[in-house]
Amino acid sequence: MELILHTFGSCLTKDNDCFMVLHKDGKQRVPPSDVRSIQISRGAQISSDAVLLAIEHEIEVLFTDKSGKPAGRIWSNRYGSISTIRKGQLEFSRSSKAVKWIKEVIASKIENQQAMLYTFASQDGTVEAVNKAVLRLENYHKKVKALQGEVVQDIAAQLRGWEGIVSKIYFEQMNEFLPENYRFAERTQHPAMDVMNALLNYGYGILYGKIEGALIRSGIDPYIGVLHRDEYNRPVLVYDVIERYRIWVDYVVWQLARQHAVGEECYSIQSDGACWLENLGRRILIQSLNDYMSEIISINALDRSRLTHIDLYCQSLAQNFKTQ
Repeated sequence: MELILHTFGSCLTKDNDCFMVLHKDGKQRVPPSDVRSIQISRGAQISSDAVLLAIEHEIEVLFTDKSGKPAGRIWSNRYGSISTIRKGQLEFSRSSKAVKWIKEVIASKIENQQAMLYTFASQDGTVEAVNKAVLRLENYHKKVKALQGEVVQDIAAQLRGWEGIVSKIYFEQMNEFLPENYRFAERTQHPAMDVMNALLNYGYGILYGKIEGALIRSGIDPYIGVLHRDEYNRPVLVYDVIERYRIWVDYVVWQLARQHAVGEECYSIQSDGACWLENLGRRILIQSLNDYMSEIISINALDRSRLTHIDLYCQSLAQNFKTQ
């Protein structure tokens, strides 16, 4: 399980070799063996004894900002064989193998987007109407697969440009599957200007944290990127890897909107037009996304939870780096 403290005044302490969660409605005792990770939002607290207990049991402690993105992390120093993998990671990032890998990542993202469009179109009986958008995406899918370069720098600008166009096509069509009061004009990030973008941003923020943790546990340096490179103090490899999995957040957010599960009490609009999720909205999204990530699915003939599949992918990436 994941311990998530996002309510102002809640606190995590240690009690007889167990975690103790203190909140306004009471307290809950949780053994470390039941905890996979701990997430602390602004306004919540964790004691040093609880931190040391987490380190002892190799449980990551993640601090997040109000948009759900990781702001800091504490982890065990026993994660991964850092030196060997990092050396290979650096060589990989400068090689032609990185070109092949990032093309596969972007192509996979487009394939996922096409599948998502058909998923909702089949629910609404509008498959024929989305064919045009899917064909436009397929055009860019073929361009990505055919792109040539010796190193990633040779193709990076082209990939980023196509990625932006693909995202616009995808979200314009996905907008059609929303109830009228949830539809949005465009993707906005810093900050979101409507509830759908607020949900997406917060959901992606949660996913950033999960992927960064999986990379660290695998011994990979999340600050050495491939397509996203040389950004000071940013885990740029996370921005590469997340492209394979954004679709999972999209699905959860769209289902919540289609079920009218996020009402006006779940978010607030600021004087500058920015939209932020309130506690109830965050709680609904966090619970829904965690439930979805815990579902067992089959990838490469392995039946595992979605969260475990992320770990397995990062482990395979680390093994790939070690063979450089």
